[in-house]
Amino acid sequence: MFTISPKWVGLPLEPTPLRKLAGAALLATALLATSCSQDVELAAPASPATSTYSADAATKWADMELRLIKNGTGFSPPVAARALGYAGVALYGAVQPGIAGSQSLAGQLTGLNTLPQPEAGQFYNWAVAANTAQALMAKSLFGNASAAQRTSIDSLETALNASYRTAAEFDRSVQFGRAVAQAVFDWSRTDGGHESYLSNQPAGYVPPTGTGLWAPASNAASARALQPYWGQNRMFLPANAALAMPALPYVYSTQAGSAYYGQVEELYTTSRALTAAQRTTALYWADGGQTITPPGHSISITGVVLRDRKATLALAAEAYARVGIAVADAFISCWKCKYQFNWQRPDAAIRAMIDPTWQPLIASPPFPEFVSGHSSQSGAAAQVLEELFGAQTAFVDNSHQARGAGFEPRSFASFAAFADEAAVSRLYGGIHFRSSNEIGLVEGRKVGRNVSALRFK
Repeated sequence: MFTISPKWVGLPLEPTPLRKLAGAALLATALLATSCSQDVELAAPASPATSTYSADAATKWADMELRLIKNGTGFSPPVAARALGYAGVALYGAVQPGIAGSQSLAGQLTGLNTLPQPEAGQFYNWAVAANTAQALMAKSLFGNASAAQRTSIDSLETALNASYRTAAEFDRSVQFGRAVAQAVFDWSRTDGGHESYLSNQPAGYVPPTGTGLWAPASNAASARALQPYWGQNRMFLPANAALAMPALPYVYSTQAGSAYYGQVEELYTTSRALTAAQRTTALYWADGGQTITPPGHSISITGVVLRDRKATLALAAEAYARVGIAVADAFISCWKCKYQFNWQRPDAAIRAMIDPTWQPLIASPPFPEFVSGHSSQSGAAAQVLEELFGAQTAFVDNSHQARGAGFEPRSFASFAAFADEAAVSRLYGGIHFRSSNEIGLVEGRKVGRNVSALRFK
């Protein structure tokens, strides 16, 4: 297929001899291509750039996805992260052709070889394409949404499209957005996590047994291992799939003075003298069941910063794609580590070594301890956000207040500050040792750096 390079679009139209010669050369090349039975396409007229639209078609859909996660069934943190990753890729794919000098993610993400491209010579409305793509992804990724939730999805799509419906390119833009989203969703079905919201805790998984290893708290179905095979899922980035497993920082030991006993003792001592501020921090970042989840919290923070900056659709699409991919891969990497080591939770260790009646502030979730998922995904998100907006970006996180969770907004001087607080909150909550949080941050940042290396421009 022959396409005139975009660098020729927008040249002055005065018929200078040099430009006549250039035009003749291009025409001759096109005719030669035709004689060789190849399709000839002129570059598309310059539709209004993606950067000329507000971020509404991105931020409002991100808010919708968080509501679906919070109020839906089966959207555990790994499952939620996956949905946010694919939604981000579809959003960016639907608007990328309208971003000057941009690169498609096709060919850069594992198994995503191609994506639909707009028809040459036609105008597109990128906000309409984004809106359509996000609506289809919401219906597809949240396949068990209730009738009321699906009505909300339709209502948002209709409301956002209302101001664009008279445009001549409306139907064409709808078709393009739908084609991109369908391609991304079809790709998602092959990653190992398709419809995972239906099977978070498979009955057939039998955890290994041994001293210091994680075991279900009871025989109840709710105590079964959560997503024990998640670490086998396809990652978005080949570079993240190639990351080496972190080393376990200790061996099991009940001896006072050993590295492991020191971790257990620190957490126990901390839990018995929590300050009011530490307790609030632990609960603020809990993000457990019936919340927007840890990856949802990172997406919410992304939305806060985008709104603070009055971002365009172009910037918002890139931001949600980067952060979505980062948290999705961080959870796969983290879960791979969890079920590789199968390390016991602090409550089991403390009861065995120090205090048989001890209870954590936050109930221990049904999966192994090392490494911390909160820390991993927070480190990945912070790394990506720093690359996009600057390391010292200050912001006020109103994620909980905006969703009626009863917490006052919290101010942060940097993205690293939010990631560090989210990580240490798990120590205060009594469900992760300090080393698990710190190593999780490091591993998450490795994932984030690989995401930052993607070629968007």
